Amino acid sequence: MNEREHLGSRLGFILLSAGCAIGCGNIWKFPWMCGQNGGGGFMLLYIICLLVLGLPVITMEFAVGRAAQTSPLNMYRKLQKPGQKWGGIGIICLLGNIALMAFYTVVAGWLIYYFVKFLIGDSKSFGFVQMISDPVINVSYLAVVVVFAFFVLSLGLQGGLERITKYMMICLLILIMVLAVRSMTLPGAAEGLRFYLLPDLSKITGSTLVAAMNQAFFTLSIGQGSMAIFGSYCDKERSLMGEGVTVIVLDFFVAVMAGLIIFPACFSYGLEVNAGPSLLFDTMAGVFNNMAGGRIWGTVFFLFMVFAAMSTVLGVCENILAMVCELTGMGRKKSCFVCGGIVFVLGLTTALGYSVLHFQPFAEGTAWLDLWDFLVSTNILPLGSLVIALFCSWSFGWGWDHFVKEANTGRGLKVQTWMKPLFQYIVPAAIIFIYIYGLLTFQWR
Repeated sequence: MNEREHLGSRLGFILLSAGCAIGCGNIWKFPWMCGQNGGGGFMLLYIICLLVLGLPVITMEFAVGRAAQTSPLNMYRKLQKPGQKWGGIGIICLLGNIALMAFYTVVAGWLIYYFVKFLIGDSKSFGFVQMISDPVINVSYLAVVVVFAFFVLSLGLQGGLERITKYMMICLLILIMVLAVRSMTLPGAAEGLRFYLLPDLSKITGSTLVAAMNQAFFTLSIGQGSMAIFGSYCDKERSLMGEGVTVIVLDFFVAVMAGLIIFPACFSYGLEVNAGPSLLFDTMAGVFNNMAGGRIWGTVFFLFMVFAAMSTVLGVCENILAMVCELTGMGRKKSCFVCGGIVFVLGLTTALGYSVLHFQPFAEGTAWLDLWDFLVSTNILPLGSLVIALFCSWSFGWGWDHFVKEANTGRGLKVQTWMKPLFQYIVPAAIIFIYIYGLLTFQWR
């Protein structure tokens, strides 16, 4: 087997991990989830879920990946004790990452399409429904996303993925701060800020808690090995809880800033904040079309969105690529063709789901995107997080002592002894309870 590749710097590890976490989940999904779940109350629960559930799980994923020095396909098998049967979890990790890309690549294509439309000054002649109903647009931009992603990955870990992601993340952080300042200076922005930042406890329900937990796992990309793969690429100079805190802070910062862009703008122009998936598209396009200099601001906004989406696409596709390489023994370049083909074919279900491949898996108006999102966000991510929590903190898995030894190797914030009940009991119990409640209250029909 070839010697395992490693990242060139700690900054590369942080930006790659944060880039995989930061994406459509923070900027497309987070605002409309927040808008539909009462604003500030959802934000409060989201913060709690990030700290109580997200931080332990991301630390455990990093630790398992770094200790195993392999992809999620084989990390459980490599670390399990004799006689244990954790190996099959790796296949679920592979399937989960592919399922995520089956709709995420299409959403990334939508963002590129909107960016192009604003760039050429043609932002008033189209809409979200018109776009998703056009099979040519959807398939073409899906192809652009998949080809770009696997071309970058074919250039290698440091020369392709790490280098490109660094530039995208730096540009992303600059653009989001510029856009937030512009949005908060709009007339009437204060009302949007109050809705977004001040919790209304009367609007918090069990469904709000479920949404906040699922959103925390989705935005961090934890539960299906997306963080573990970057753990396997990093050295042992830094302890892993501190790295997890850094990634979560960056992830939370971008999510909060996205809300600071969207909610003041919506309230300023009297637009609905609970529009659902179209919030980022039709609603924000309407804002820019009515704003002085809107073509420029719209172009900058959707460019920022493209960077956010593609950073996640690259991170997750690297995970898929690493697992396929180990599964088949093929080299990186050949595996890029195979993985790119698989992702593209499955992405066609979402790309054509509003035109040619009509399918309503749940309530009226749902489509393939909702099915893939249900499989990933509602099931694979929380259940995968549960599995890794049990694997790392109990003796019938890798075990607490092995996990702590790996997580605490290096300089930085350490996992403390008093945290063991949190990892061993509170995290699994909270995930199980919220997961079951979520299934019981899910709008199947």
